[in-house]
Amino acid sequence: MTETIYILWLRQVKKYFRSRSRIVGSLGQPLLFLVAFGFGFGSIYAKAGNGNYIQFLAPGIILMSVLFTAIFSGIDLIWDRQFGFLKETMVAPVSRLSIILGKTLGGATVAAIQGLIVFGLTLIIGFRPTDWLMMPMALVFVFIVSLLFTSLGVAIASILEDMQGFQLIMNFLVMPIFFLSGALFPLQGIPKAIEMIARIDPMSYGIDGLRGALIGLSSFGIVNDLVILTLITAVILWIGTRLFDRIEA
Repeated sequence: MTETIYILWLRQVKKYFRSRSRIVGSLGQPLLFLVAFGFGFGSIYAKAGNGNYIQFLAPGIILMSVLFTAIFSGIDLIWDRQFGFLKETMVAPVSRLSIILGKTLGGATVAAIQGLIVFGLTLIIGFRPTDWLMMPMALVFVFIVSLLFTSLGVAIASILEDMQGFQLIMNFLVMPIFFLSGALFPLQGIPKAIEMIARIDPMSYGIDGLRGALIGLSSFGIVNDLVILTLITAVILWIGTRLFDRIEA
């Protein structure tokens, strides 16, 4: 089982590094958000007495990159399904649990790497963590968010058969998950309806935890963020495993 998980994990990671255009292309949107929002709204944010907007924005942009990379990893599952690779894997004498774990961990690793690349990009733009000793905690949040949304992407891909349907559902989910998470604006003083939505958005706890680890600013508390994210990730991973079990070879 361990060998199967490792092979599938390694396949996902190698596929990512072989596609240099994918790596470069995936940096375009985070860079646009950092420059357009960071410098465009920076003066307004400073005049409101909240300090440097780049410092506030950067953790959200890092996890935005993680979110998009992780959740769209479900497309690989549909791709494998359509072109027969998944069938060959599933008829092999290995458990389906090891297959789903290998694919999920591979996708989560790729998303986490993407997040670290964007973190390097934020340093170039001007972001500076307030306490480098909290970097291990920041990495924990990056990986948990990667695992959470990779599991969600795989779970949705397990019940779909075409890429068009997957992209429609993902576009319906991804943008609200990101924009209502507090990535671009503080969650204090916002309308109650948006605040309630933010509190049920798992991305909110990831961004809040990462922001707390990197710049010491947290609305919910880092420990609460970590516990809630871990529980949600475990539930989504379990659901994804159950849905994958129902796929016919």
